[in-house]
Amino acid sequence: MPETRQFTCIVCPRGCGLEVELDDGPTVLRVGGYGCKRGEDYARREVVDPRRSLTSTVRTRGLERRRLPVRSAGTLPLGRLVEAARALDGIIVDRPVKCGDLVVKDLLGLGVDIVATDAIG
Repeated sequence: MPETRQFTCIVCPRGCGLEVELDDGPTVLRVGGYGCKRGEDYARREVVDPRRSLTSTVRTRGLERRRLPVRSAGTLPLGRLVEAARALDGIIVDRPVKCGDLVVKDLLGLGVDIVATDAIG
């Protein structure tokens, strides 16, 4: 029996109300409510493999500020986002860093790097 999921698109500020009908696979049978192709693509991905970007901070030692803002260079599986954020708790940066520099390579083996979003020295 088909299942219907409803959620709001987050691709752009329009916030379209999406409706996705799935079979038992789950295979997407129908997508409705989207206002653009990007919304349709987002809906299809979201029901099968929801992913999010991670923004956070890591600790520093011996630098001018106590925390360095960072972000994921790609998206992480939604179900592992909290685990990924907790993994950053143990990271300490003790060298000057420029915006965009690699802070953590391949976080949790997920194939996504963590990069600095500010310079600190």
